[in-house]
Amino acid sequence: MKITISSISSKNIWENFIQECRPNTFLHSWNWGEFQQELGYKIFRFGFYYNEDLAGLALFIKIPARRGTFLFCPHGPILKTQDPFSRQEILKSLLKTSKKTTLLEKCQFIRFSPLMKDSDENKMIFKNSGFRKAPIHIHPELVWTLDISPSEEEILKAMRKTTRYSIKKAEKDGVAVIKSSKINDLEIFWQLYQTTASRHHFTPFSKKYLQTEFEIFQKDGQALLLFGQYQGEIISGALIIFYNGIGFYHHGASLAKYTQITASHLLQWEAIKEAKRRGCWLYNFWGVAPEQAPNHPWASLSLFKKGFGGFSESYLLTQDYIISPFYWLTFAVEKVRKIKRGF
Repeated sequence: MKITISSISSKNIWENFIQECRPNTFLHSWNWGEFQQELGYKIFRFGFYYNEDLAGLALFIKIPARRGTFLFCPHGPILKTQDPFSRQEILKSLLKTSKKTTLLEKCQFIRFSPLMKDSDENKMIFKNSGFRKAPIHIHPELVWTLDISPSEEEILKAMRKTTRYSIKKAEKDGVAVIKSSKINDLEIFWQLYQTTASRHHFTPFSKKYLQTEFEIFQKDGQALLLFGQYQGEIISGALIIFYNGIGFYHHGASLAKYTQITASHLLQWEAIKEAKRRGCWLYNFWGVAPEQAPNHPWASLSLFKKGFGGFSESYLLTQDYIISPFYWLTFAVEKVRKIKRGF
């Protein structure tokens, strides 16, 4: 199986190929690469060809972390074939090319966050290529998704009873959901987001990060802000990404003083309906806690997400390929970080 790899500089070639493949997320879209470049990161876009036909794509981001510089492939590579042998051969070829890049860029390891099912077969594909399980994840490896192809009535009916009640209660209480594609309204979301991060003790993304993500995806009509307004005050918000037939709940925020006002339930319902209007077939609530993990930091948020109905999708754990022995310093630092954050 002869595979050749070359750089891709055409947005159309990249996006047209991804549209033919499932699964995929916006983390491997052309715009995600543009977003990373705008933040100051160096990126590499590779295409792998079999008999001159494009068989896969891989986006790499150079992460110059203090604990050790590495190449990161988020939710990739994207492969057309489902055959395990072909996947492994492509991965080996990609690894050979990316290893050359790591040497040129002085990276200590290569990290993949693959969008593959967490199966023994897929684990072996990476293990046989010399990878090891990473000590920490960068993107969620367990997500909650909802099939939104049924009618609105059917989706509502399949929800948890208390979730349906909370949606109706928010409407009865006079909560209004406002949609915006204006970059200036990101400032409103940012204020909510900071409050939420402080309350839940997580490290927030920077204002520049959120603004840049929203601006780049909005240029292609792929991003939308939703706000829940109660008695003239914005009390909840969400940043939704629409990509390749899927609506992604990527960022959320809310005020704590209105716990009895169920604005977030109505906001999510409006986001789901907006995704349907845009022709999406799936709504991705993003990360959730594992089952039987009541002390997980995401436990209460996961309960909220699961109330809308749907199913979980478990991805293969993040995989590392070691280039330098200095990797083990990174491994130790990240292992401690995982223990401290609780997941």
